[in-house]
Amino acid sequence: MLISMSVLLSGTSGRVDAAGSRQPVLDVVVPVHNEETDLEPCLRRLHAHLSALPYPFRITVAENASSDATVEVAARVAAELPGVEVLVLPEPGRGRALRTAWLRSDAPVLVYMDVDLSTDLAALLPLVAPLISGHSDLAIGTRLSRSSRVVRGLKREVISRGYNLLLRRTLATSLSDAQCGFKAIRGDVARRLLPLVEDAGWFFDTELLVLAERAGLRIHEVPVDWIDDPDSRVDIVSTARADLAGIARMLRAFATGRLPVAELRAQIGRQPLPDPVPGVPAGLVTQLLRFAIVGVLSTLAYLAIFVLLRGTVGAQPANLAALLLTAVANTAANRRLTFGIRGGVGAARAQLQGLVVFALGLALTSGALWGLHAVTTPSRTAEVALLLVANAAATLLRFLLFRGWVFRPRTPLTTPDGGPAVLEMETSR
Repeated sequence: MLISMSVLLSGTSGRVDAAGSRQPVLDVVVPVHNEETDLEPCLRRLHAHLSALPYPFRITVAENASSDATVEVAARVAAELPGVEVLVLPEPGRGRALRTAWLRSDAPVLVYMDVDLSTDLAALLPLVAPLISGHSDLAIGTRLSRSSRVVRGLKREVISRGYNLLLRRTLATSLSDAQCGFKAIRGDVARRLLPLVEDAGWFFDTELLVLAERAGLRIHEVPVDWIDDPDSRVDIVSTARADLAGIARMLRAFATGRLPVAELRAQIGRQPLPDPVPGVPAGLVTQLLRFAIVGVLSTLAYLAIFVLLRGTVGAQPANLAALLLTAVANTAANRRLTFGIRGGVGAARAQLQGLVVFALGLALTSGALWGLHAVTTPSRTAEVALLLVANAAATLLRFLLFRGWVFRPRTPLTTPDGGPAVLEMETSR
C-alpha cells in the first residue's frame, strides 16, 4: 500500500459579488513542475481574464514534485488572489496531477491549460461555452485548424503534425490536435472516464480523448492562436517514446477487450442529453429565439382557434377560449425549451403563475377588442389584425414576466468559505 500526501492551500473559494460566494462553474487546473519563474505572471494574467467572464471560477495550481520554489510562489499568490488554490502532490506527472485535481473538484466544468499560456486566452470562452450549455461533453483547442494562428519552429510543427497523423492511422481518431495544452471536460463526464485512463504523464490527455471518442461522446474543437514557448521543458525524445508505448498499450487493450468501451458507449446511448450547467442562465439571445419560435406556434394556434370559434360564439368568448387553450401549452413549452427547466418539481407553481400572465394577456387583448368595438363595427379582418398587434404586445409582456418572475432561478448557489491550509491524506493501492 502506498500512502501519498497532498496539501491543499486555498484563498477565498469562488468569486465574490453582491450576492456573496458562489460555487465555481469553472475549475481551471494548471499543472506545474519547477515553474517558479513563470508561475506568478501566469496566475495573475489568468485570474484577471477569468474575472471578466460571467462565470464563478476557481484556479487550481496542481504542483507535482517541484524541487524549486514553485510551492512558495503558488502559496503566496493564492493568499493574495481570491479563488486560487494550490494542490501539492509528492509525485511528478502531468496526467496524475490533472486526474487528482479533476476528481476532487466540485465544479461542473473542468479546464486544463499549460502554465506558459501559449494559447491565447480569448479562446477560453468558446472552449467552455458548449460544455456549459450542454451541447458537448469535451472541448479541445486545436493548433492545426486552417483558421488557427500558430507561431512555432519547423521542428515542433513537423513533430506535432506527425504525431497526430500517427494517432489517426493507429487509433482511428478524427481529432486534429490531441496534445494542445488547452482542454475542458464536463465534471460528470470526467468522473466516468478518468478511472479508465492509465497514463500519468504526457499521454494522459491523448488517452482520455481517444476513450471519449470511442465511447461516442461529443468533442468540440476550437481553433486557437498559439505562440510557442522557447523555454519549454518537454523532453521530446522521452515524450515520443512514452507516447508510442501508450499507443501500443491502447491497441492491445482494444484488441483484447480490456477497455469496456462498448459498455460505456451503450450506457451513454441510453442517457438523455446533458442539461446546461446548473446556475448558469441561458443567454438572452438564445432565450429570445426559442421564445419567439414557441410564440409563433402559439399565435398560429391561437388565431386558428379564435377564427374557428368566432363563427359560433362572440369575439370575446372566442378570444378567452383561444387564449386559455394555448396558455397552458405555451407555459409548458417555454419552461422546457426556452428556460431549460426539466422535471416535475415546480411545474404546478409555474402553471399557476403562467395563468396570472395569461390573465394579463387576456386583459390586454380583450381591452383592445373592446376599444375597437366601442368606436366602430369592425370586419373580421380588422379584428384579426388588431389581435395580431395586441398579441405581439402580450407576447413581449409574457417573455419579461416568464424570465423575471415565473422561471427566475430561486436557489442561490453557495460554496464553503475559503479557509486556512488543509492537510489531506490520500491512500492508493
